[in-house]
Amino acid sequence: MSDDKQVDKIRRNLVIATCAAGGAAGVAAAVPFAASWLPSERAKAGGAPIVADISALEPGQSMTVEWRSKPVWIIRRTKEMLDSLPSVDGKLSDPASDVPMQPEYAKNEFRSIKPEVLVLVGICTHLGCSPQSKPVEDKAEMGADWTGGFLCPCHGSKFDLAGRVYKGAPAPVNLEVPKYIYLSDTRILIGDDSKGA
Repeated sequence: MSDDKQVDKIRRNLVIATCAAGGAAGVAAAVPFAASWLPSERAKAGGAPIVADISALEPGQSMTVEWRSKPVWIIRRTKEMLDSLPSVDGKLSDPASDVPMQPEYAKNEFRSIKPEVLVLVGICTHLGCSPQSKPVEDKAEMGADWTGGFLCPCHGSKFDLAGRVYKGAPAPVNLEVPKYIYLSDTRILIGDDSKGA
């Protein structure tokens, strides 16, 4: 092989190697750059929607998930719980949920999409404490006409089984119902309802 052909072959190999190295470096730089556009774990915790699996939730049971660093309660209400709601309307500050503490599709007597499943932000609307569940069996503590609900231990605000606040409580409004949709019968997306309810 002549010297000129040898030099051309070496140049061609150098060009190929340089292009390959440049391409690999471009990909190596592009991957972290593109990944930086994805929301961080902190950003996800700050507001990204979450999915809750309610397949194991039996009537009368509840579960808590975290969204936006807040507890969100999901309660599968029994027929008895649902039947008790109208009986306390006269004792509530906002029984018709006129104050917009819920999406429009949850502005009903159950404050939910499906009557049996309640989704609430578990933070008192007074000073941000977390109310405790007080079942109907707690009549001795809560009063003979107690039908179940929630009590904020900080200043005594009481809420019914739809998260509606009782009259005379320090809490000014009902508990918040976040935006949510059903992805299936057993999966709820909390924090986004853009796909429709």
